Amino acid sequence: MNIISRGGLAALLACSVASAPLAAVASDNRIVLTPGGPHPYFAPWEQAAADAAKDFGIAAVEYKVPSEWKLELQTELVESSAAQGYTAFGIFPGDAVGVNSVVGELKSNGIPSVALGGCAQDPTDMAFCMATDVYASAYLGTKSLIEAMGGKGAVVHLAGLLVDPNTTLRVQAVEKAVAETNGAVTLLQTVGDTDNQEQGDQKINALLAAQKDQIGGMIATGYISSVVAATALRNLGDKRIKFIGIDDDKIVLDGIRDGFVAGTMAQNPYGQGYIGAYALDLLAGGCTVKADAPFIQTPQTARFIDSGTLLISADNIDSYGDDLKKLTGELQASFKDKFLAC
Repeated sequence: MNIISRGGLAALLACSVASAPLAAVASDNRIVLTPGGPHPYFAPWEQAAADAAKDFGIAAVEYKVPSEWKLELQTELVESSAAQGYTAFGIFPGDAVGVNSVVGELKSNGIPSVALGGCAQDPTDMAFCMATDVYASAYLGTKSLIEAMGGKGAVVHLAGLLVDPNTTLRVQAVEKAVAETNGAVTLLQTVGDTDNQEQGDQKINALLAAQKDQIGGMIATGYISSVVAATALRNLGDKRIKFIGIDDDKIVLDGIRDGFVAGTMAQNPYGQGYIGAYALDLLAGGCTVKADAPFIQTPQTARFIDSGTLLISADNIDSYGDDLKKLTGELQASFKDKFLAC
């Protein structure tokens, strides 16, 4: 792995910053949006990057994906892009703590970064984190599931990596929603590590084979978990088990249309990329984060912004895209005044 040395990065950055002409307008900026690795969740970032560049007159907004989910590959991508003269970065942290090293180097060389889709752990030099409020999303999803179940029965939570802080918050949210039924609904099981195709297939299908008759409802809080569960229920021909997923994969949406899925919690990855690029352009142009900005405090960071969520069901399956666009437009329109001093 030919990763630029830390000292080498600092020298390259210093050279590129010193030799580059000062940008008179924000449109001179070159921005990178990069996830931690390949995943369908981030696909809308590519269009968001193109739209932000066009709508806000930014010189370049590029979507760059590491070939694998390895922090060193993301670090190498960020380092090499910075050395090439890119002026701001929107990053989904490949590691919530490990990412802070390269982020600190970027800041020391006058290059701002923000966390998008997932947060870096404080203390961090990320200007802010814009992502889904995963606790609220899982809580609302579970409440919707309980309603679809008629307010009683046994629930299974299909969760992501149990060591992930986001998963911990989602588990807590599901447990809270279930507890509020005062025993009418019970949590039969939390099945972790299902947001992976191989493990998800194995664990979810094994669960249904062994306990299908005991399950009244399932909630999945991972993209792949949702697709696998929707597929499994369709293959079983089972519409009795109520299911709420997350994200808007075609398989999940088709499940809603055909009655195998009660709903899915939409996230707003497009909005994260679009507003993230807009904010990075302003930050690279000299704006700063307001000291009194109305951030949300989370276990990971004191500078969290909720990018929005909503339930997709049979009632709004053909219009939810417009709802997300409206939400994104509202967030963008008020963002500068709320969060930045320019």
